[in-house]
Amino acid sequence: METRALAALAVLLAVTVRWAVSLGPYSGAGKPPMFGDYEAQRHWQEITFNLPVHQWYFNTTDNNLQYWGLDYPPLTAYHSLLCAYIANVLEPDWVSLNTSHGYESLQHKLFMRATVLVADLIIYIPAVILFCICLKETPAKRKISLLFCILLYPGLILIDYGHFQYNSVSLGLALWAVIALSSDWILLGSVAFCFALNYKQMELYHSLPFFCYLLGKCLKKGLTSRGLVVLLKIAVTVVVSFALCWIPFLTSTEQVLQVLRRLFPVGRGLFEDKVANVWCSLSILFKIKNILSPETQLRLSFACTLLSVIPTCIKLTARPSFGGFKFALVNCSLSFFLYSFQVHEKSILLVSLPVCLIMNEVPLISTWFLLISTFSMLPLLIKNGLFVSYIITTLSFILSSGALLSIHGKISEDSLKLKPFCISIRRYLPWFKIPGYLIRLLFLGSLLVMAALTFASAVLAPPPSLPDLFPVLISGVSCAHFLIFLFYFNVVHIWNSLDERKKKKIS
Repeated sequence: METRALAALAVLLAVTVRWAVSLGPYSGAGKPPMFGDYEAQRHWQEITFNLPVHQWYFNTTDNNLQYWGLDYPPLTAYHSLLCAYIANVLEPDWVSLNTSHGYESLQHKLFMRATVLVADLIIYIPAVILFCICLKETPAKRKISLLFCILLYPGLILIDYGHFQYNSVSLGLALWAVIALSSDWILLGSVAFCFALNYKQMELYHSLPFFCYLLGKCLKKGLTSRGLVVLLKIAVTVVVSFALCWIPFLTSTEQVLQVLRRLFPVGRGLFEDKVANVWCSLSILFKIKNILSPETQLRLSFACTLLSVIPTCIKLTARPSFGGFKFALVNCSLSFFLYSFQVHEKSILLVSLPVCLIMNEVPLISTWFLLISTFSMLPLLIKNGLFVSYIITTLSFILSSGALLSIHGKISEDSLKLKPFCISIRRYLPWFKIPGYLIRLLFLGSLLVMAALTFASAVLAPPPSLPDLFPVLISGVSCAHFLIFLFYFNVVHIWNSLDERKKKKIS
């Protein structure tokens, strides 16, 4: 009874924080002609409600694709349509064709914010609750602590409730897929992930671990016997799931191709704004966009992404364990963020979700990563007027993680999951070890750097000759952290092999 009360309190506090952030500014408020992501979401409701399905992704007189044209998969469009029906009942002006552009009112703001919260309450929050409840060999109070910290992750709250998006829907569906696979409900997990991918195409960041894990499971069962049957069932499930989502667009080849062109606009370039990935950071020294042709940029990003994900994918396919699957999700999504084509600052949320799933295994490193991931979006948050919300939610997260997850406790090679790696290194370098105080100092030093750049970004004016100084520094510092994290998570996945008896005991 006490555990349930604590869980309810954790959810209530998380919802309160979300609603408090939602009452603040949002992207593009009062800034014509394009306004911001808030207007994009409203405009998609306008388009899907007033135009026939076959016009949603095409440039027409009533659907100017240059003005927030729909560029997400069908499930996002259907979600917009559902919200539009409700909006039309409450106030038709909110979704009136062409005349509602830039519509702003207190009532409409409350409605839009409520749609995010409802989606969160229906999809994401229940998934987080169930994931924490299902953790094996974990005390009840520890589960509540993890639940509270995951729900307080500031990055997702600030982007969905401040900047304004529905990332919790796709991330929630992906999490439902993870939960299903943890219980060996392979087909249900496949359906959930297909829905996540058909809500936001960026879920491709998670696709390789799902594919490799399921393939590895089938290979273990034997492709000449039961494994082949399971593989065929998965293939049929995926095809049927995609077909259900795409039915209205399967009327012609041109329809399908136009939707795909909108989903993957390669003409937009290698990266946008000051995203904390390798290409943006390298552009400080070498103007990659000017030196390389768009085709070369695309090939280079593909090659680097592929090389980065190969080790973890091979390990997961050869030894498919649920623990390895979670670390592979981190490694692949982070590789995509660092090296792939057309990356946004907000794409770091796709890495943050799997990192949340390993908070129980590596609480300090996970907390550290989640703090850096939020910090990497600071220029965007300041631009949207969310600086105060950023400070409050980040401090709340640090205090909660420190108090509930004991991230400042004893740090050892074992607690960092680095013991197998260190043993391997000591075969050649007997003196090698990773002292706990060094990790603690690096963590505190990282916090100080983040604090200094946060203060500078908010208070100091950059030199006139370097107007983007602080965003560039934030991008570079965050990227350096992400590269180190990528190395660490790969080491943990590749070197850590659970004892077979322990594995059987857990399963």
